[in-house]
Amino acid sequence: MELRQLITFRTVAITLSFSRAAAALNYVPSNVTMQMQALEGELGVRLFDRLGKQLTLTDEGTRFLHYVNHMLNTLDEARDNLSGDGELTGTVTISANEVLCAYRLPDVFRSFRERYPGVRIIFRPLSNEQLKPSLYEGKTDVVFCLEEPVHAVPLRAESLVDESFRLLVAPDHPLLQRKELLPEDMVGEMFLLNEKGCPYRTMFERSLVMRGMDSGDNLEFSSAEAIKQCAMSGIGIAFLPEIAVASELERGQLAALPLDFSDLQVTTQMLWHKEKWLSPAIEAFMQTARTILTGSEGEAIGQMG
Repeated sequence: MELRQLITFRTVAITLSFSRAAAALNYVPSNVTMQMQALEGELGVRLFDRLGKQLTLTDEGTRFLHYVNHMLNTLDEARDNLSGDGELTGTVTISANEVLCAYRLPDVFRSFRERYPGVRIIFRPLSNEQLKPSLYEGKTDVVFCLEEPVHAVPLRAESLVDESFRLLVAPDHPLLQRKELLPEDMVGEMFLLNEKGCPYRTMFERSLVMRGMDSGDNLEFSSAEAIKQCAMSGIGIAFLPEIAVASELERGQLAALPLDFSDLQVTTQMLWHKEKWLSPAIEAFMQTARTILTGSEGEAIGQMG
């Protein structure tokens, strides 16, 4: 069993793609395939299953990933303790949902790459429901989420940016003529929302109930961009974070309804596993995120467990 096979296995397990793993490691895809076949042959088990075009870890692969993460983290720690003060190297695996990927993280990635060109970043976009499990399973070093302050064992959470939300409609929507919205004004309206399970959709529906309103009919989307386009087309009322619609509001393509959601405590947060050894590369990325998103080092707000 070779060290490069373990590194390749972890990269494939993170990306769930031989081709993306090959690109991240500067291999040709056939090299990755041969390494994984050799590793499976030595272990005597299947590590991956193919379901159509989707690559998944088997139960044995998931168990093996736990040991590989431990071995490689220990090796990284030893290497960093023994190395000099040369250029920072290593790999950092990041995950976030669509909104943060598009509107919060690009500046972080750009700044980090400029300062630490020797560190490889693997970014894996995930749905909201998959973010915390990716930390529990060791597939991701750091995740960014958009929700209420997280309290989940055994994670650490750090709030970086308070996010505001708006109800958004096409600029010719009749409800824009009202200075105040009443419960009866929402009767018969179509809401354009993220899929069930999205933290801020849950908070939105809870807020409407507290105001005596009902979300009634709604269309569900997995993409904030799709929600925006449908709202601009006059299909219904969108509920989105302001960061995702700032340009459309400025250009007059969308307008905000007069309903205040400042009571929602939603923040962009950085999460990591409290038992995870944070390599210098991971620490450097986290510090870059703090600097770019808050302008300061920030403080951990959640040591759970």
